[in-house]
Amino acid sequence: MFLRGVVSVWALLAAPMALANDGFGGLSATGLTFGQTEAIAMEEEDLFISRDAVRVDYVFRNLTGADVTGEVIFPLSPISLTYLLTSDYNLPDDPARADLVNFRAIVDGTEVPVSIDRIAVIEPPWQENRDPAEQYDTPGADVTAALLRHGMPLVPDVDAVLAALAARDSAQLRAMVDEGLLESFSDAPRLTADDVMPLWSIVLRYHWTQTFPAGQALRISHSYDNRPPGGIFVWQDPPEAEWLAGLQAQYCIDAPTSRAIAARLAGSEQDGFVTGTAWYLSYVLRTANSWAGPIGRFRLTIDKGDTDHGLSLCAEGVRKTGPTTFEVEKRDFTPDADLDILIVAPFQE
Repeated sequence: MFLRGVVSVWALLAAPMALANDGFGGLSATGLTFGQTEAIAMEEEDLFISRDAVRVDYVFRNLTGADVTGEVIFPLSPISLTYLLTSDYNLPDDPARADLVNFRAIVDGTEVPVSIDRIAVIEPPWQENRDPAEQYDTPGADVTAALLRHGMPLVPDVDAVLAALAARDSAQLRAMVDEGLLESFSDAPRLTADDVMPLWSIVLRYHWTQTFPAGQALRISHSYDNRPPGGIFVWQDPPEAEWLAGLQAQYCIDAPTSRAIAARLAGSEQDGFVTGTAWYLSYVLRTANSWAGPIGRFRLTIDKGDTDHGLSLCAEGVRKTGPTTFEVEKRDFTPDADLDILIVAPFQE
């Protein structure tokens, strides 16, 4: 079962970002979706992930005797305006630009034009055991029309949103509070932009219309800039602090890996803990299950970026293929979990 075995790749692993100043938010990555279909099989998926880039090469096959046409969609994870108000986020300098990740799609060797949709959602309350895939299947209540009615920009740009709120009068702000779009911190009869906080998140969806020819294979590739979250991390060997248990489970931190963390970061030790920098990479593999049958051949390549960096993930059959690269290969693969990767490094002097 993929992502549930324990692999002891040399690793440095991080603590959760408990304080806003300790880390920055970022985006999760997902595969292409097409709606549930029994007509199109994913024969191959060759996935490359690094801290800076994601590249995926697919071979799809139409299993039927007729052409199949539909919308191929690549969604980014929701970008919370509430989070952006209080924390840094791994976004371009111009977060209002249409394409945040330089997404490109190539079909049988030819680049195809890609449309970009923006929607706004109110995400459900955070739950400890919430399935991460839900943010792609059902990211929350769609409030796009309501925000457009109130003249709000659909951008993950705090300055633009705050300026739009400042231009609204008290009655307009109160209406947005009553509709659940804003949270109010004031009992005063008249509201100002300083009294409210936006509650929505922005979801970007890249998509194009694709015809899969009857009975034929079709090669589709896409690539984009990876913008994962990260920040300061803390570790303890042995990991006795309760808040480290989640990381142990999520990234399969066994005793040898824990010792490697402590040894590698010994120079930063304080009160029994060591510290460094981490990037938290994730990729939603289970979107592949919307295609017909298992993935015939799956290959994952991870590049940790520097020989001084550490890598940790839960996976079976990890092979080191270069100074900074690791691979996993599967046949007839049905993902039953998503991919979480930790890339970590000592503090740079």
